[in-house]
Amino acid sequence: MARRRPVRDITARDLRSPSDMLRAFDQAGGFSAKGVAQALDILEGMARDRASTIFLSFPADLVATGTRGVLAEIIRRRLVDVVITTCGTLDHDLARAWKPYFEGDWLMDDRQLARRHVYRLGNVVIPQDNYGGVVERKMRPLLDRLWAKGVRKLSTKDLAWAIGEDMGAKRGAGSICRAAFESQVPIYIPGPTDGAVGSQVWLYWQDHRELSFDLLRDEQDLSDLVFEAKRTHALILGGGISKHHVIWWNQFRGGLDSAVYVTTAVEWDGSLSGARLREAVSWGKIKPNAQQVTVEGDVTVLLPLLVGALLQRVPKPRVPQRKG
Repeated sequence: MARRRPVRDITARDLRSPSDMLRAFDQAGGFSAKGVAQALDILEGMARDRASTIFLSFPADLVATGTRGVLAEIIRRRLVDVVITTCGTLDHDLARAWKPYFEGDWLMDDRQLARRHVYRLGNVVIPQDNYGGVVERKMRPLLDRLWAKGVRKLSTKDLAWAIGEDMGAKRGAGSICRAAFESQVPIYIPGPTDGAVGSQVWLYWQDHRELSFDLLRDEQDLSDLVFEAKRTHALILGGGISKHHVIWWNQFRGGLDSAVYVTTAVEWDGSLSGARLREAVSWGKIKPNAQQVTVEGDVTVLLPLLVGALLQRVPKPRVPQRKG
C-alpha cells in the first residue's frame, strides 16, 4: 500500500474563509468533504484554462432559491462559456426580476396553500401571480417586439438573451438571463416548451403561425462549440436533460477533459441523474483520463461554498482566449 497522508483535524483557523475550509477538507479524510475539496481543485483548473470551453448545467428549481445569485455571478465572471438548463430557469429568473418569492416550510399544508393560490417549491413559496402572472404579462410584449423586428425563428439562446436585455440592468442585477446577455454567454434550453415561458410562446403561436423555436440552430451552435474547442470542461449541477445534453454533445469529441458533478440522486435506480461521472466514461462522454469527481450533496449548500473558495483562488474574471 502506498504511503498516504495522515488524517488532519479541522481547526478553528481553517474556518476563517471558504478557501481555507476546503483546503482543510482535502486533508481531513472526511467522506464527502474530500470530494468537495477535489471539486474545488478541478474547478480551479478549469478557471485557469483560458483556451478551453466550459459548460454549466443545472435544473430550474435552483433559480427559485438564493442560489440564483451564485449562478448569475458564475456567468458574469465568465467562469463558464455555455449554459444548458431547463425552461423553468427562464420562468423563475423572469418572475423574480419583478416579484418576490418567499421563505416557506417543508411541512406547510399544501391544500391550504392551493386555496390561497400559493405554490410550494420545496420550502420556498410562490404566490401564483408572482410566477405565471408575471411571465404572462412580460412575455407577450416581448414577443410582440421580436415579431415587429422580423423574428420568425427563435433560438433558445436568443430568447434567453432577449429576456435579459428586456429586464434592464437595474432590475436584472441578480438575473441569470441578464448576466448571460451582458457577458454574451449563450444559454440553451433543450426542452423549451416545458415551462411557463415556453407556454407563452405556444400561445403567441396561435395567431402568429410563422413563429417557431429553432432548436436545430441551437444544436448547430453546440456542435460548433464542441468541435472547435481545444478542451472542454463541465460543472454539472443536478441531472436530467441539462446534464445529459452536456455529456451527450461532448461524446462526439471523445469526451470532456474534466468535470464536476453535484447530485443528491441515488445510483442504484439506473437513472441518468443518479449515474456517477465514472459511468459516462464507458459511453465516451468523459475521457478515461479526465479529472472528474461526483459530489453527493445539496447544490444550494455546496455551490456557494465552492464558488466562494474559487473566487478567493481566482479573483479576477476569466477572459477566454479568442479564436484566431
